[in-house]
Amino acid sequence: MPERTLIVEEPAPGVVLVRLNRPDRLNALSADLMAALEELWTRLRRGSGVRCVVLTGNGRGFCSGADAGFLAADRAPRGAGLDGELSFVPGRILDVPVVVAVNGVCAGGGLHFVADADIVIAAETATFLDPHVSVGQVSGIEPPSLALRLPLPVISRMALMGRDERLTARRLYELGLVTELVDEAGLVDRAVEIARVVASASPAAVRATRRSWRRLSDGLVEPAMREGWDDVQKHWPHPDAAEGPAALRDKRPPVWTD
Repeated sequence: MPERTLIVEEPAPGVVLVRLNRPDRLNALSADLMAALEELWTRLRRGSGVRCVVLTGNGRGFCSGADAGFLAADRAPRGAGLDGELSFVPGRILDVPVVVAVNGVCAGGGLHFVADADIVIAAETATFLDPHVSVGQVSGIEPPSLALRLPLPVISRMALMGRDERLTARRLYELGLVTELVDEAGLVDRAVEIARVVASASPAAVRATRRSWRRLSDGLVEPAMREGWDDVQKHWPHPDAAEGPAALRDKRPPVWTD
């Protein structure tokens, strides 16, 4: 596993702290980073003694979404269907709770982590956005994944306005997606403290309790996510899907087709 893309610690018994570690790219999702995450979650699932996971970002950003270079390359599914595409997301593999601590910008594909989390806390300075359409991509998975956590009008505005609609951590706290606002300096410590409380409870009871509400997501949200994934793939051959990342990489305005 390319460990350089991740920093993994065990700050307390049963608690694993994972930091996305591409700070120079605001922890953008590269092929290496996503592969490392999938391998880590699989290893933790097969192991024993892990009762709660904390996920955060190293540096100024939490996760700025897919790396522009990754999007500009020849795009192909990461695996078989939606499950393969999202295998970097912890909750799709792990059977223990995940606490996500958003320390900075959370954009695009980074929204998968908060949509999938069992508990989300954030620094007061954190911001959230979905820039897919601004770079010629279809936001087909993130909006439905957030449907049980945010009002549809908020999701629609964020998805359609792209990079020009940034939501603050306080706004998402008011809406219920973020459950606690923390000073940035104490964010990770607070996330670990929450994870310690979770890890101190009956592991079997925690796992069963977690399954009870995730069934709701599986039944209501997952079908829409799978249809959205089909829309994403159908759009890949469109010229705009290549033009958006290329324009971002070249630091120029995109030229869209009609």
